[in-house]
Amino acid sequence: MTTRAEKAETAEKIAALRPLYQKDLATGTERFFAPRRTACPWCASDRLRERVRTTDLIQHKPGTFVIDRCRTCGHHFQNPHLTDEGLEFYYRDCYDGLGAETAQSIFGAPSSLKRHRAVARSLQPFASPERWLDVGTGYGYFPQMAGEVFPDTVFEGLDQGEGVEIAVREGRIERALRGSFTELAPSLAGVYDVVSMHHYLEHTPDPRAQLVAAHTVLRANGLLHIEVPDPESAYAGLLGRWWLPWFQPQHLHMMPARNLRQALEECGFTVVATERSAAHRPVDLCVALLFLLSRLMPRGDAPWHPRPASTAARIGREVMRKAALPAVTTAYGLDLLLSPLVRRIGFSNAYQLLARRN
Repeated sequence: MTTRAEKAETAEKIAALRPLYQKDLATGTERFFAPRRTACPWCASDRLRERVRTTDLIQHKPGTFVIDRCRTCGHHFQNPHLTDEGLEFYYRDCYDGLGAETAQSIFGAPSSLKRHRAVARSLQPFASPERWLDVGTGYGYFPQMAGEVFPDTVFEGLDQGEGVEIAVREGRIERALRGSFTELAPSLAGVYDVVSMHHYLEHTPDPRAQLVAAHTVLRANGLLHIEVPDPESAYAGLLGRWWLPWFQPQHLHMMPARNLRQALEECGFTVVATERSAAHRPVDLCVALLFLLSRLMPRGDAPWHPRPASTAARIGREVMRKAALPAVTTAYGLDLLLSPLVRRIGFSNAYQLLARRN
């Protein structure tokens, strides 16, 4: 329960940030986008079709985002994609700053930690690593749980946000690498036995370059473990723009498993395992309902809005939030109840690939 003092502190932070955000938005959002692509960035086909058009359903920052699907190879990508300036704007205050507390509460939730531990255990038959690099580690919760499964392994984390430095301060990883993986990779050549990328590739402007970087930093016969959303999930079609893994504007590329397998082989890997069932996170119906309700509610306060939310809007939002709680709880219960079935019939919202460096 948020205290009155905590609410006042948040309001002060928002008020301090509002002039900066309003300056960024004074000329609109056009400069945050590159020119629209006319060909698929994966296979160069010009057979493109719009799959999703949506707004920012996470932070509700201004802008409209489109995901196109290539009808030749099935690759999904944001089109037009965000520029570096756009990425900075839309990531700001999502995982750190104003969003740090929420991000840590989600990533460090007991259900998330349990899942991390299960993923690490699934890798035990394949590896006894000395050094492990978790790319896109965030606040380091996966290495923390994997360390319980592999107690003799040195875990390091790489990310561009401040979370990776918090992770090393709080003892979840032993070394923090902050920056771009593709830029840091040459200085880390042949250092690691395992590299993990969990819900990371879809955030990157060039996923193939990330695979090359992983090949560079791995030792001979080292393992690369990847988990990414599956754009071919049946839930994607059923829920449309309300499907969580579209996650606009942050997800730039979403690869069908066959495309990623081929890219790994071209980069010098052999895929040794594919997993869909265990990769599924049973939240699709619950989050879709939350997105819809958030769209219907009066907006909350945020520095990218030109004015603070009115008292009536704040009261209305709180009343609607409490009234919706039983429906959201029911939707989550349904997600859990249906999970064993949807994992088997094409509804899994993600997949995992385990590849060995040749």
